[in-house]
Amino acid sequence: MSTYQNGQIESNDDELHPMPAEKRMKESPISSKVALLDAGAQYGKVIDRRIRDLQVETELLPLDVTATSLVGKGYRAIVISGGPNSVYSADALNYDPDIFNIGLPVLGICYGMQLLNIHFGGSVTKSTIREDGQFTIHVDPGSALFSGLSERQNVLLTHGDSVDQVGKFFKVIATSGDTVAAIENEEKQLYGVQFHPEVDLTENGSDIFRNFLFKIAKCPGNFTLDNRQQQCIEYIKEKVRDKKALVLVSGGVDSAVCAALLNKAIGRDRVIAVHIDNGFMRKNESDNVERSLRKVGLELDVLRSAHRFYSSHTSYPMVIDGIPVRHITDPLVNVYSPEEKRHIIGDTFVRVANEYIRNLDINPKDIILAQGTLRPDLIESASKEASSVADTIKTHHNDTHLVRQLRLQSSVVEPLQDFHKDEVRALGIDLGLPPSLVNRHPFPGPGLAIRVICADERYITNDFGETCSLLQYIVDYARAQQRPHAHLNHISRCLTLSEQEFLLTFSAEHRISATLLPIKTVGVQGDRRSYSYVAGLSTDEAPAWEGFFRLAKLIPRICHNVNRIVYISGPAVLHPIQDITPTTLSNIALSTLREADAIVNSILDEHDCMNKISQVPVVLIPIHFDRSTAAKLPSTRRSIVIRPFISNDFMTGIAAIPGKHISEEVTNKMFKSIEKISGISRVLYDMTSKPPGTTEWE
Repeated sequence: MSTYQNGQIESNDDELHPMPAEKRMKESPISSKVALLDAGAQYGKVIDRRIRDLQVETELLPLDVTATSLVGKGYRAIVISGGPNSVYSADALNYDPDIFNIGLPVLGICYGMQLLNIHFGGSVTKSTIREDGQFTIHVDPGSALFSGLSERQNVLLTHGDSVDQVGKFFKVIATSGDTVAAIENEEKQLYGVQFHPEVDLTENGSDIFRNFLFKIAKCPGNFTLDNRQQQCIEYIKEKVRDKKALVLVSGGVDSAVCAALLNKAIGRDRVIAVHIDNGFMRKNESDNVERSLRKVGLELDVLRSAHRFYSSHTSYPMVIDGIPVRHITDPLVNVYSPEEKRHIIGDTFVRVANEYIRNLDINPKDIILAQGTLRPDLIESASKEASSVADTIKTHHNDTHLVRQLRLQSSVVEPLQDFHKDEVRALGIDLGLPPSLVNRHPFPGPGLAIRVICADERYITNDFGETCSLLQYIVDYARAQQRPHAHLNHISRCLTLSEQEFLLTFSAEHRISATLLPIKTVGVQGDRRSYSYVAGLSTDEAPAWEGFFRLAKLIPRICHNVNRIVYISGPAVLHPIQDITPTTLSNIALSTLREADAIVNSILDEHDCMNKISQVPVVLIPIHFDRSTAAKLPSTRRSIVIRPFISNDFMTGIAAIPGKHISEEVTNKMFKSIEKISGISRVLYDMTSKPPGTTEWE
């Protein structure tokens, strides 16, 4: 086994094995299976799915699996995933260095590429350039990995570490500006890519996998999945046995498909469907849910539990200064932390369901909880069901500590846990659910509770002032050339020449104001969770949307402590924001957000835009604009953020661009309609892709 420590690789070399690598390969059984080694990637299961889509079987294994084991099972190739760690750090993950000496083709992705490079004597360093989002790279079509592709490729990059010196016998086969984006050792069939070919934002990712699997690794491509619906039904029967299943239905596609599978697997008489109104639903949501599900033959009880949720609290284990403790939360209505909100709501769902079972006079031992949990939920929650080493991005309400305890007791059935959203929709159609239900936009289980950004104090750390200054230099880049500053050197180091030229031209043609907001939102950067600032852009001109979106992509590369960029409607913001409007899950905050959410969804539906986007979170933030600091007016208003988002699997995605994905007329209509709501200061439009920002703000 090996760990990279203090510039040295401590390893057991090939001579420790009783048989040379070449002979071991010849005398081992050869299968068509690919070993997927997990380094903690957010997208590990997406890699698995992409390869299986190409009819090649995979097996997800820990990174420290032994070379002997891989040889013994006759794998055809190795893929090493990305991950949140640094390959050069003291806590770098263990691995067996001999995996590179057994003659198997290897594809290292992100962390996997860096591990490959450093193992062969190259170097990896923390870069001044951070890349999070979709970028255009230049590839060498002469490489077998990029065979048949054009030189320019749009890919997803999300990393802060970069290859500095390339390993011995490797050559660079792709670049992102001056950054190494892919390497190869053609003779040993070792390949590494800094980007993520498994996600939708890498537009030709399937072709890259196809080249690796078939041209390089010579996989036969004869693996076909059995009927996945039948697999789900068999799983349910085995898990539920002679019990009844209690399924919590939200009205979304996941829980509806879960309920339909249960009905088919064990019969309607053994399925108890419950919709719990937690008080954080959209306008008229619970009534609409009940009506739509009954139309498809699903009988359910609706529990009105708003007061119970508002006053609920919970406890869960956490580690403080290395000491395990049990954290007890305040009542939900007084909680500010998004993680605490998710824990409380998830646990309260379970407790309300348990009380419902007791009222039915059913022995809890005769009931199993059914959930429409998807693979992305488990990945972002860092559930052991998805990965042993992934970083927690956010705790999903269906993966709290209480739910994990129920899993350990075999008291939860989750037939969709290996599915992504688009796969669930396809399954829903196969089950006969109507398109109106199957194609419904996702709505989070915690509801509007996680779309109210709660805070009792501003989020301003030591770098706030410096970041404000840097943002001004970015948006005023052309005029700033006349007043040399260290910020200009920093911007130049972070951008390619073509990006600098864009920034010069765009900032010369447009007057833009940049405002750093003293709040934080959750993001995913380099496979890790980030809580970072929001940067706002405003102007007195009509927004040049394409340019604004390009600028939004560049800002996180320059300001590493910013993970979300918004357009602020209305005139240019003149006054800095130094404080916030104290906000909790009060009736006023929730009713304001509920009204704004209804307006957005009504306008998008009226203009037939709902099928052009995948989801549209509407968020209430505790920011009151247009207050002069000299006047010392208190912060009393709040603002609304609209986030039209486009994605297939919800692991990655892009913000919808006005004038391209939805019309500017529709966008302006939403702005003007929301501005009329009492207590609203401004309306903002989220321009952030995922990564660096998550779909939801919390």
